[in-house]
Amino acid sequence: MPAPSRTSNPAARAHAERLDLAVEQALAQAGLGLDALAGIAVTAGPGLIGGVMAGVMCAKGIAAGSGLPLVGVNHLAGHALTPRLTDGVDFPYLMLLVSGGHCQFLRVDGPDAFTRLGGTIDDAPGEAFDKLAKLLALPQPGGPHVEAEAASGDPHRFALPRPLLDRPGCDLSFSGLKTAALRQRDALIAAQGGLHAADRRDLCAAFQLAVAEVLAEKSRRALALSPVPLLAVAGGVAANSQIRAALEQVASQAGARFLAPPLALCTDNGAMIAWAGIERFRLGHRDGMDLTARPRWPLDALAAPMLGHGKRGAKA
Repeated sequence: MPAPSRTSNPAARAHAERLDLAVEQALAQAGLGLDALAGIAVTAGPGLIGGVMAGVMCAKGIAAGSGLPLVGVNHLAGHALTPRLTDGVDFPYLMLLVSGGHCQFLRVDGPDAFTRLGGTIDDAPGEAFDKLAKLLALPQPGGPHVEAEAASGDPHRFALPRPLLDRPGCDLSFSGLKTAALRQRDALIAAQGGLHAADRRDLCAAFQLAVAEVLAEKSRRALALSPVPLLAVAGGVAANSQIRAALEQVASQAGARFLAPPLALCTDNGAMIAWAGIERFRLGHRDGMDLTARPRWPLDALAAPMLGHGKRGAKA
């Protein structure tokens, strides 16, 4: 059997090679040394295991060398607690976590108290945006490029579906929406021998409107199911201005405040993990050197696994 390639997981290797430099730069920018820290927080999952393992091992090394306590953080909790970091909001609140890999409604009652009200049974919205961008030969990541194209498109030219709106509850689905956009693209190419710039803009606009309307209606249902004074959104897709506007309107109609993080804190970032680590640290949570990287780590361990969760258990 041939030896495994040293470049079989280039992303994990890049993490391992650069994490110490990133830590050094972060401390320098903050004007702090390790002696000013109270603990080391690290993403321990869920996510692609190579990168997560690299981070956990780096954090263990820093904790062992400095004598500082180690706190493992669920990356989804980082997103879910971002409103606490940016605005100091009180519990409880409703969080729509919407990103490239995840989409779920969470009632947040504490730093480690999450109740899932619904989630996607297949693709996450960010994943669907990326797939649409690929279908239309737009750059990756797809979300910002689809939004830019949609800005000058006609959202009503193509009748795309609103999946699962005919069923009760807060679960979502975006795979069928992506397939419908694919069929529209193929029909245009067959009819006219190619895809015009206007076709691309209109498809992006129709797709974005469909996602925004689905998220808005499901958010309305989630607020009715669990009335709270605040609807918050986090994750990369939270940077989409049309989706933000739709959610803000839903919150207003429900008499709730709406909160979206600054754009820099919508996507994965170290600040949210540090904050989630602080929240757990204050509750007395500490992890030992047996902390493991977890590719799957549901925030609500009591919720039934979503469909399509795989053999290794629920991802989120």
